[in-house]
Amino acid sequence: MKHFLTFTFILQVILSSGQSAPAPENQKKILLLNGICHVGNGKVINKSAIGIEGEQIVMVKDALALTIDTVGYDEIIRIDGQHVYPGFIAVNSTLGLADIDAVRANRDYDEVGTFNPNVRSIIAYNTDSDITPTVRTNGVLMGQITPRGGRISGTSSIVQFDAWNWEDAVIKMDDGIHLNWPHAIQQSGWWAEPGPAKRSDKYEEQLAEVKQFFKEAKAYHDMKAHETVDLRLEAMSGLFEGSKTLYIHASLYREINDLLNLKKELAIKKVVIIGGYDAHMHAKKLNSEGVSVVLQRVHSLPERSQEDVYLPYKMAGILHEAKVKFCLEGSGDMERMNTRNLPFYAGTTVAYGLPYEEGVRSVTLSAAEILGIDGEYGSIEKGKKATLFVSKGDALDVITNDITLAIIDGRKIDLNNHQKENYEKYKSKYELK
Repeated sequence: MKHFLTFTFILQVILSSGQSAPAPENQKKILLLNGICHVGNGKVINKSAIGIEGEQIVMVKDALALTIDTVGYDEIIRIDGQHVYPGFIAVNSTLGLADIDAVRANRDYDEVGTFNPNVRSIIAYNTDSDITPTVRTNGVLMGQITPRGGRISGTSSIVQFDAWNWEDAVIKMDDGIHLNWPHAIQQSGWWAEPGPAKRSDKYEEQLAEVKQFFKEAKAYHDMKAHETVDLRLEAMSGLFEGSKTLYIHASLYREINDLLNLKKELAIKKVVIIGGYDAHMHAKKLNSEGVSVVLQRVHSLPERSQEDVYLPYKMAGILHEAKVKFCLEGSGDMERMNTRNLPFYAGTTVAYGLPYEEGVRSVTLSAAEILGIDGEYGSIEKGKKATLFVSKGDALDVITNDITLAIIDGRKIDLNNHQKENYEKYKSKYELK
């Protein structure tokens, strides 16, 4: 009886979901005409012509400089004065791994154990999450789905946000392994009443455990042939071959210094720092080592009481000036719900010193380059996948962001969601007659 009731509840949840079916494959030749195209690589075309055939972008031209031949297109969409952007990318996200944090059985992003490189987030990814349509509405069309917890959380994968299942959604399978670096500093108190910070007594011990695990993984990789397969160590092999990226979640100066030393010591080919609050202090070393930064949520408080209260807003501009490759992310409290705010994090960095097109780049092409998918995504260029959207206003501005069209791999997707439906429902009830 218990199992029957559980099944009935799950079935009701599925049937009550308001999410529409994924869009069918595009069979047309589509022309987007006269929009202001933010290419994603820093360039702007003030009057653009963007041709789409199937899932590919087949033309990106300046309609002011050239006469555009519209013959042969099945659908011409005039977007005069509207803005066109590449699909925004949510890096380091748990979207689709949980919907209701208060329900333990609903949380599928944190596995039991300390070192879990073999845990794969992709097989737990739920394409029917009710949160996903709410982030597409603001132009977030792709994401890196990332596990949490432990010292090594597991392996992430990159997906697009309009699919029947995870097999259809995946763009890049098992792109990297996520390591939560030990905290060098411990903060006493709690968030509302923080106490003094002090050096962690266990930092050296925890760091030694990390180094030992990586040395064992490298030795296992170098052996080539094995009598028995160790799934944890097998999952680590891609780090030494260069087929996987090591994403290290770390923020403070000493932590970043120590992880750079570990990268050099173990000859790990690809390393990306997630968090990176003090990354600007290591700018030269990061550039020489080819290490990129996924900058922690912009809408945060400073790490230290004596720092400028606006420093988190300015950090992207500081990294840009230091020529450190970076992109933005939005993890933290209520991270899945707040994924919709990713464009506005970029807007805040622009308001505090980052050039506008670099702000666009920080959630498009730079994110794609760091994730290794820039060959097909991240910018509006001929030969890439047609994953883009159109907004009546500035998509980085919370007031003017108003998306009228979104396309993933050439497919025009549904921009409706349950929150918009409720808005229209209650607006009709309470609006003045």
